[in-house]
Amino acid sequence: MWHVYKKGFVAWLRLEKSLSENTVQAYSRDVNKFTQFLQTIPFEKDIKDVTVKHVEAFVKCMAQLGISQTTQARLLSGLRSFFMYCIIEQIITIDPTALIEAPKSLRKLPDTLNFTEIEQLIGCIDLSKPEGQRNKAMLETLYSCGLRVSELVSLKLSQLYLPQGYIKVVGKGNKERLVPIGSDAIKYIQIYITQIRKHATIKLGQQDVVFITRLGAGLTRVMVFMIIKELAKKAGISKIISPHTFRHSFATHLVEGGADLRAVQDMLGHQSITTTEIYTHLDREFLRTTLQMYHPAYK
Repeated sequence: MWHVYKKGFVAWLRLEKSLSENTVQAYSRDVNKFTQFLQTIPFEKDIKDVTVKHVEAFVKCMAQLGISQTTQARLLSGLRSFFMYCIIEQIITIDPTALIEAPKSLRKLPDTLNFTEIEQLIGCIDLSKPEGQRNKAMLETLYSCGLRVSELVSLKLSQLYLPQGYIKVVGKGNKERLVPIGSDAIKYIQIYITQIRKHATIKLGQQDVVFITRLGAGLTRVMVFMIIKELAKKAGISKIISPHTFRHSFATHLVEGGADLRAVQDMLGHQSITTTEIYTHLDREFLRTTLQMYHPAYK
């Protein structure tokens, strides 16, 4: 019966919780890992037989395998959602995850690029090629708006309000937000749309997608990652970066410049201000480094 419960859980996440497909798939994998673990220990097959001890043993096993505390916490979050669904559907009456505390995860400060490094990376784009014009517009937008890569690749023409200086972004949980967009990003989007994209043969169903491949389909997250990785190599940037680095850099530069944290939260689409507060830690590190560089007592 587990496969029936899992199928119902996935449908519930999509229809009732309106979570993104990435989150749905992540939670589904979490439940699969747990059921695979149950097969390795003495366990009655009925879901009603799952106890807190089984969940604790699972978390302990994950820790012994060297899985980070952050990943352990996410796995537990997926299981909590699954058993919440089972409670709601009256499949079980007791939630075996209710009394389990999530592992305390250390907040790792994300890598960022300074403005010079971002200019160096974007400056390595070959603008003589059509995809170069696309990549220029794409990375300018990524940095200008602090988008998640999933938000970038799903951006629609109908969501561009360039004369007003805004774009509409569909973020996690299909939540919409309006994000200001800088003049440079607007400029290069317009160049890309009017000079490159309008001449492309676009596949059916992809007509509203802003950034497309040479084959007329929307880009994937992996494609954007590979584009940035190759540009970083050309620019001689040794940091390990990804599309998310642009988002981190966007937020860090705002906080360093004195932006209100609530405004940064709204632009990033963070549900909780706690998530945004990591950038205040980055800002403190920036201040400490500045102090060491310029204060005579630290030299």
